[in-house]
Amino acid sequence: MKTDWFVDARFGLFIHYGLYSLLGRGEWAMNRESIPRGEYRRLADDFTAEAFDADALCDLAVEAGMRYVVLTTMHHDGFRLYRTDLSRFNTWEACGRDLVAEISAAARKRGLRLGLYHSLNNWMDQPDAVDALEDKATYDRFIAATHARCVELAERYPMDIFWYDGWWPFNADGWQAEALDTKIRAIQPDILFNPRNGLPGDFTTPEGHMTAPQPWRPWEGCVSLNNSWGYHAGDREWKSPGQIAGLLAAAAAGRGNLLLNVGPRGDGSLLPEAVERLRAVGGWLKTNRAAVFGTTHVWSFDLQTRGGHLGDWNQHGPCSVKDRDLFVFLRLYPGERFVLSGLETEVLAAEVLGYGPVTFEQDGGRLVARLPAAPADPVCPVLRLTCRETPSQYQCGGMRVPRVPHPHYDPCPSEMVGAPGGH
Repeated sequence: MKTDWFVDARFGLFIHYGLYSLLGRGEWAMNRESIPRGEYRRLADDFTAEAFDADALCDLAVEAGMRYVVLTTMHHDGFRLYRTDLSRFNTWEACGRDLVAEISAAARKRGLRLGLYHSLNNWMDQPDAVDALEDKATYDRFIAATHARCVELAERYPMDIFWYDGWWPFNADGWQAEALDTKIRAIQPDILFNPRNGLPGDFTTPEGHMTAPQPWRPWEGCVSLNNSWGYHAGDREWKSPGQIAGLLAAAAAGRGNLLLNVGPRGDGSLLPEAVERLRAVGGWLKTNRAAVFGTTHVWSFDLQTRGGHLGDWNQHGPCSVKDRDLFVFLRLYPGERFVLSGLETEVLAAEVLGYGPVTFEQDGGRLVARLPAAPADPVCPVLRLTCRETPSQYQCGGMRVPRVPHPHYDPCPSEMVGAPGGH
């Protein structure tokens, strides 16, 4: 299937870069600050991208253990990062650079898959989406221009994903999305679409969280390395390498992907904090990649019913499954004594990845393992339990599992997000 590579990819780099990066106040600055079009357009006079290095960005992606890259070719502000015949508001006119061509060549050279983000909404070009809402003839012109932009992008740049965004103010019918997808797929038959033109697409894109869809289908959680997508000079709330490992654990548990975002500064350079964290995660993955890539089952649970779920929660961290191996990501390290209850299969061997085998005892569904006194990995140690059969785990809100029908944890729908213990 054409989605096979995507399901196995697990980890990608999202790059939000554009004219807004010069302002350092996020990618919505033009809209949020009601910057007049003429004033915003003049920013292009100062756009040089002098430190935007596609090779270095893709090298960093490889070093971080990523398998694909997604670049914003045009955000809602309408500034294209590529050479185009449809507008002079682009990097080629501003600084003689086609950044999309550069990132495409760099990604292909390193065996990285490529996604190209493109906003349907466009605040700069006229008529805009507001005009299109107010007048049918103007709407026709707006949709024709939008389709022309997307088709031109597909004609110029081979890609693995067309990553739609900015779908305000229309649904799929309003964007004429079926026709648009058909045009693009006629040019690139194996391309994948995300669902942000109103159609279901080939995968889902939860934003800011790592929740696998139910029922399962290919998915990608897009999360930023701090709290901003485009560069914001005031945002220093960086996720730690351990938190990123936790996001990757969630992707592995749900057989989805983490698309982790960075926002280069106006000159195209990354902040040192971003580089340091990506390299730290890459180092962690060299030891713990078995727990993240190639997972074969979804490890999940429901608060009210068991359903068809294999998993449950524990107080130390998330889990993933590959064949007969259960991996426990010890985000909250328990010390030397680790206990896991509710197991429904025999454990044959236990080891901490990068450290080695550990001793354990199992009495029915209760396993007690002896771990190193201190975490074997400074980012997130991972315990592998090799089982006789596909791992599964079940406990409930009581001290034993009732022999009659019962709620899993919540007898009624609740407002709780995640597990009762906070995971």
